[in-house]
Amino acid sequence: MDAVGSALGNRSPSDRTLNNFVRCTQYPSVRVAQHQKLEFGKICSYGNITLRKHARALKIFQCGDKVPDVSNSSEEKGWSVSPLRKNLAIFVSGGGSNFRSIHNASANGLIHGDVVVLVTDKLGCGGADYARDHDIPVIQFPKLRDSLEGLSPTDLVIFLRKLKVHYILLAGFLKLIPIELIQAYPRSILNIHPSLLPAFGGKGYYGLKVHKAVIASGARYSGPTVHFVDEHYDTGRILAQKVVPVLANDTAEQLAARVLREEHQVYAEVVSALCDERVVWREDGVPLIRSRDNPDEYL
Repeated sequence: MDAVGSALGNRSPSDRTLNNFVRCTQYPSVRVAQHQKLEFGKICSYGNITLRKHARALKIFQCGDKVPDVSNSSEEKGWSVSPLRKNLAIFVSGGGSNFRSIHNASANGLIHGDVVVLVTDKLGCGGADYARDHDIPVIQFPKLRDSLEGLSPTDLVIFLRKLKVHYILLAGFLKLIPIELIQAYPRSILNIHPSLLPAFGGKGYYGLKVHKAVIASGARYSGPTVHFVDEHYDTGRILAQKVVPVLANDTAEQLAARVLREEHQVYAEVVSALCDERVVWREDGVPLIRSRDNPDEYL
């Protein structure tokens, strides 16, 4: 038995976490197109090769057809090679609306990656229910005190490595990410926060508490922030933000709904850029997103 299996112990096959662990280790790390063309816009996949067409319609290749040459000469023919699909782990504590948005974007071809596992501290939350309904493995973290449920930080790292996870996305996960995970996934963990950081961030600022504080401050604008995760709450490098107005008679619930609509859009856009390998780092450590259409421009 491997390290994670030993850590989980010899529990009954009916145990939910163990079942999910066994199922996860068998989950494919890369979802490969089988003979047919998968297309979204100008992007097509043939097996584990993804090609992007700059001009003219794509030829439909049938089973047994020769895949176009994607060597250096293929750039001259209008083809460029896109990165392989990325494996995503999403962490939630509640309903998981951002998780659902990212999963839908992936299913619809907007994100060049797959959600291979959901991590939660609350196995009964709405996000976990959605994952099970869509055959996405669910595991519990952190490990509960005096309980066999859940994984320790070290075991979680081993587990995510087994799944070949490339990026970790926090989507309403209320626990502080342990240093073991941050060290194992440098510049590879993202979070979304419902205010324009660095304002109204930090420990205790979550959910409606954020929006109430924004309104009470008299701020005229708010909006979501996508940022990289470090060892503290909401202090990692900012990657993207969207601005929404704070109206004179707003309630916290009204402002939250307006911000959430922008959250769903900006998080999916950022994850798409991440999976396309369009996130670059400036010399001073500031992350930037390259434009898909013009690599010399930044979003």
